[in-house]
Amino acid sequence: MDTGYTIVVGDQERLFSLCGVNDGNLRAIEDYLGAPVVSRGNELSVASSDESVCRKFQIIVERLISSYTETPCPDMIAALVSSLEHETPSEEAYIQIPHGIKRVYPKTVKQAELIQRLQRNEIVFAVGPAGTGKTFIAVAEALRLVLSRQARKMVLTRPVVEAGESLGFLPGDLEQKLSPYLRPLYDSMETLLPPEILRKMEDSRMIEMAPLAYMRGRTLDHCVVILDEAQNATPEQMKMFLTRLGEGSRAIITGDPSQTDLPGRMSGGLSHALDLLRNIPEIGIVQMENRDVIRHPLVKKIIQAYEQEKK
Repeated sequence: MDTGYTIVVGDQERLFSLCGVNDGNLRAIEDYLGAPVVSRGNELSVASSDESVCRKFQIIVERLISSYTETPCPDMIAALVSSLEHETPSEEAYIQIPHGIKRVYPKTVKQAELIQRLQRNEIVFAVGPAGTGKTFIAVAEALRLVLSRQARKMVLTRPVVEAGESLGFLPGDLEQKLSPYLRPLYDSMETLLPPEILRKMEDSRMIEMAPLAYMRGRTLDHCVVILDEAQNATPEQMKMFLTRLGEGSRAIITGDPSQTDLPGRMSGGLSHALDLLRNIPEIGIVQMENRDVIRHPLVKKIIQAYEQEKK
């Protein structure tokens, strides 16, 4: 299939239920999209060069995969399609990275909200469970801003609680020491950019990595700064980070307040900041939910199981 979109379904039993009896579910999806939908091996594909059709196909299949407690049927697909007419993210919600591999479209309504917030607000908090795409979208928007010359460089930072905020005992220079902690952000960049463009950005120092504790005393002008794993920042560190912003800079803060690694009863800076800054209209806050998880279908089950145990 030369044009279209393909989704790999890891669970063979789930794939069969998605297709339905005599592929009845696939025919129902075809009727809605107006494009052929086929199953080959462990893949579901739609044959269309229309990006909006491919995106709708992606949303439908991922929603069906995530509804693991129900067996899909044509009636269920009809209900999902009906809700998508009201829910599907608008065509305006996407990120076009200059020299990027492809446009980044939202996969959920909350992702669309996050993209819109990032393009309107200079400080945005994206909070919620792992697997909701908040870090990926943050990196995509940061790359867009830098490569379109709306920002001078992107600065990637995070608390390094695992190393006690002290990297001195680790081998290598600062970048080598910090690289394992920021690997998820680099994984996103490698997905979004051709290798030669990413290498050029690194050589031109358009990407900077720094542990959160090393940000003290700096003023960041014309930068886009991503604070990842912000749930591991203390209130003092969060205040320090937010007050580093200088002229023409933007900040994106991502994290999951329920997954802090801070020792003992130490107060979390992310939760504190959300409570303190929630009523400032210029600051965007997007709360992702379990239903926004877009990793392996089992991830959502695992998250819900752990949350149920807490209750």
